[in-house]
Amino acid sequence: MSDVEGAISQAYRDEWARLVAGLTRRFGNLDLAEEAAAEAFATAVTRWPVDGLPPNPGAWLTTTATRKGIDRLRRESQRDSKHEEARMVFGHAPTESICAIDDDRLRLLFTCCHPALAMENRVALTLRMIGGLTVPEIAHAFLVPENTMGQRITRAKAKIKAARIPYRMPSKADLPDRVAGVLAVLFLIFNEGYLATSPESSPVRADLTAEAIRLTRLIRQLIPESGEVAGLLAFMLLTEARRTARISEHGELVPLDEQDRAAWEPELIAEGHQLVRERLIAAAAGEAPGRYQILAAIGAVHTSARDFRETDWSQILALYDQLANADPSPIIALNRAIAVAEIDGPAVALTTVDRLEKALNGYHAFHATRADLLRRLGRNQDARAAYDTALDLAGNTAETAHLARRRDRLR
Repeated sequence: MSDVEGAISQAYRDEWARLVAGLTRRFGNLDLAEEAAAEAFATAVTRWPVDGLPPNPGAWLTTTATRKGIDRLRRESQRDSKHEEARMVFGHAPTESICAIDDDRLRLLFTCCHPALAMENRVALTLRMIGGLTVPEIAHAFLVPENTMGQRITRAKAKIKAARIPYRMPSKADLPDRVAGVLAVLFLIFNEGYLATSPESSPVRADLTAEAIRLTRLIRQLIPESGEVAGLLAFMLLTEARRTARISEHGELVPLDEQDRAAWEPELIAEGHQLVRERLIAAAAGEAPGRYQILAAIGAVHTSARDFRETDWSQILALYDQLANADPSPIIALNRAIAVAEIDGPAVALTTVDRLEKALNGYHAFHATRADLLRRLGRNQDARAAYDTALDLAGNTAETAHLARRRDRLR
């Protein structure tokens, strides 16, 4: 056992009871106190071997555990306030208990994704009131300015009041008309957890990805015949499987080609692959795959390769071509260009990327992708400028650390 491991073990024996007792007095909740203490020790296991032993381990654990407890209370408090805001916006009609949806949060998601609102507006409103995302986070997801998103959410609330749309729990018959909006909400919540946009939050928010997966599993139980529900669940599982390999011990984002694939979660990959195989069988029977099913298939190709060099880029490009037909968005075109670079080279890909400048000029990933292609072409001065722009636009601390390292390695 190393000195650090021994210190952590000793701290656990000496500090656990005192720490839990102190947190219980502070928060008035034994379960919360134990969870916060456990998270503090888990953080110590990660941080102390890298940063060294703190001068006062007991004080360090107390401070860290207190912060963990406050963060948890803040999240729970925000969730309750968002639920209450949803009830106020949709009216004061009493809630109806229905058999179709037993989970409170999922029921609210389906309630707020009302078909009377335009799809973008219902998704944005639900992300704000039920998903707990901030206006800047939602604006980043939609690639629009913050004030534009704020106005969109305000208009959606005003329409609900003006049209007297009631706060009514959806029946089972309502679910098919609302599921597309709910899936879009969960997809964006998962993405925010996968790579957080705010520099004030953790680079990866496992609480958001876990909740999105949990709710998508519940929807699959409600609508087992939906290919898109299965596709979204598979996409989430295959993406979540790589989470622990995506951030280095120094807090830097690790790109796909540098990740330790032995650290990927095999159980999640196996489950995701099984769902993709089920959808492939359905597609062979004539059922056209939707956006989430194609994204899941792309994830399955990546997680099937033993290392980056064995990735079947031709298959990924074909899937992106299919996805572009189903969802002709500039972000899909940007991701497709990354696959093009692996097949036809960075020069061909850069031509495609440059055509997206007008649509994606405010999106950090556009400039980061362009910088990487320029770097590969040896155009270091242009690459440095593109990295600088990406750094100005990026908010995730792990991503900015990665971009800065790439930029600083240029000669």
